[in-house]
Amino acid sequence: MADSDVMEYDVVIVGAGAAGLSAAIRLRQLSPDISVCVLEKGSEVGAHILSGCVFEPRALNELLPDWKERGAPLNTQAADDKFMFLTQKNAIRLPTPPTMNNHGNYIISLSDLCKWLAVQAENLGVQIFAGFPAAELLMENGRVAGVVTGEFGIGKNGQKKPSYQAGVIIKGKYTLFAEGCRGSLSQQLMEKFNLCTESDPQTYGIGIKEIWEIKPENHKIGTVLHSVGWPMSADTYGGSFLYHIENNKIAVGFVVGLDYQNPYLDPFAEFQRFKTHPAISPLFEGGRRISYGARALNEGGFQSIPKLTFAGGAIVGCAAGFMNVPKIKGTHTAMKSAMLAAETIAAALGGGGDAALDNYNKTLRESWVYQELYKVRNIRPAFRFGLLAGLLYAAFDTYILQGKAPWTFHHHPDHKQLREAKYCKKITYPKPDGKISFDKLSSVFLSSTNHEEDQPSHLTLKDNAVPVAVNLPCYDAPEQRYCPAAVYEIVTDAGKPRLQINAQNCVHCKTCDIKDPTQNIIWKTPEGGGGPNYSGM
Repeated sequence: MADSDVMEYDVVIVGAGAAGLSAAIRLRQLSPDISVCVLEKGSEVGAHILSGCVFEPRALNELLPDWKERGAPLNTQAADDKFMFLTQKNAIRLPTPPTMNNHGNYIISLSDLCKWLAVQAENLGVQIFAGFPAAELLMENGRVAGVVTGEFGIGKNGQKKPSYQAGVIIKGKYTLFAEGCRGSLSQQLMEKFNLCTESDPQTYGIGIKEIWEIKPENHKIGTVLHSVGWPMSADTYGGSFLYHIENNKIAVGFVVGLDYQNPYLDPFAEFQRFKTHPAISPLFEGGRRISYGARALNEGGFQSIPKLTFAGGAIVGCAAGFMNVPKIKGTHTAMKSAMLAAETIAAALGGGGDAALDNYNKTLRESWVYQELYKVRNIRPAFRFGLLAGLLYAAFDTYILQGKAPWTFHHHPDHKQLREAKYCKKITYPKPDGKISFDKLSSVFLSSTNHEEDQPSHLTLKDNAVPVAVNLPCYDAPEQRYCPAAVYEIVTDAGKPRLQINAQNCVHCKTCDIKDPTQNIIWKTPEGGGGPNYSGM
C-alpha cells in the first residue's frame, strides 16, 4: 500500500444505497462539521440498485419531512392491492393480508430514489465517489480504520497493465458498511468480530425483475398484485409481484426463497413461466420488455440480525438484514437503521467514543424497526412446512396471535437445504417464445452489464476441483440454474467436463455466494464501475 493515496474523513460509508445515503444525510444534519465520504462500486449512484419496489415513506418522512417539496421521485401512489393464488390455469383472489395493505405507499424506482438522495447528501456537503469499490478492510490495532478501494488496471494474468492505478486508502474515525444484501466486506466483518454468535444464520431469496411498457388499455396505474402458487411446487417458498407504474409501464418480478431443495429448480425459468399464466400473459401482449435485473434479498428477519457494531464502525441496512418479508419491504427499515447508526456515530464523535457507538444496538431494539420485525418473525420460517401450512400459520399468527406467539421459529443456512439430484425430480421448462418469455443472455443484455474483460475474475473458487468432483455428480451442477445471468456453464474439453465462469455476465446478485452447496464460490468486488447499469429499476 506504499504507493496508495490516503484520504481521511470522520466517517466513511461503504455503499450509496438508500441506507448509506440516509446515514450520510443524517450525519450532516446533526453536525455540518462531520466530514463524510460515501463510496459506491457502481459506475454511478443507482447503477446497482434494484428493488420491487412499493415504498413505505415512514423513514423518509423522518429524514426529510419536506421530500415532496424537494421533488422526491415518489410519483405513483399504490391504489389497489390484489393477492392471488395461482393454479396452472386459474387465479383465485385471496383476502389481502394486513401486512400487504399498501395504503399510503408509493410504487417507485429505488434506483431513482437513491439518485435523488445522493443529490440531497451532496447539497449537505457529503462527498460521493462512484466507481470506487471498497475491496479491503483497513485495520489498525484490531480496529477498523477505513477501507482500501480496489486496484485498476490488473490483467487476467495478475500483472499490472499500463493503465494501472493503486487502490486508495480511505481512512475514517468510524466506518459504516451499507453494502446491501450479502455485502462482501460485511460478511468478513461478521466473521472477524463474531457478530453472528447470538443470531440465526441469514436466509435469502433471489428477486428477478423486468420493466415492461404495455398497451394503455392493459394499464391500471397504482395496481399492486402479488401471487403465490403456480408455477412452483408447494414445497418451495416464493411468489410474484406486478406493479403498474406511470407512463404505461409495469414492474414485474418473481422471488424464490434460496432454501429450496431441488437442485433442478431454475428461478429465472420459473419467472419466465409465471408470465405465461393465462391470467397474467394478456398484460404483456403487444408490450415491450425494456429492463432486466436480479438481486438477492434478506429473508431472515428478526432472528438473523447480527450484532451491528464492532471496533471502529457498524453495519447498517440490508447488509445486516432488516427486510420485513410478509410486508415485502425493507427499504424503510434499512433507512431507519442507518439513521440510528448515524446518530450514535455523531455521539461517538462528539466525545462518547466507541462506548457511545455500541449504543446503536440498544437504540435499534427500542425503535419501530425492532417492533415491526419482531411481530412478523415467525411467518417466513413457517413456510418451510409447505405453502398451505405456511399460509394457514401466517393467518393464525397475524389474526389470532397478532405476532405475540410465545415461541420463535429458527432458520437454517440456505446452502444446506439443497438435496442431491438423485433424490429429486427433474423440472422441464418450456423454451422461451421471445415475446413474453426470454432466455438469460438476452435478458442480461437489457441490464447493460459490463466488466472490463482483461481483469482477474471477481468470481473465484476455493478449490477448482469441487465443481466437477462434487457439484456435478451430486447436484447436477446447480450453479448453471440458480444463476440468473448464465455465468456458470459446464463445458467439455478433450472429453472431460469443466466449469466455465463467464464473469462478464455477472449482475452482482450474490446468489452463487449464497446457494453454492459446498460454499466454494467466493464473490469479490470487480474493477470499479463494473456490473449492471440499471436505470429506473
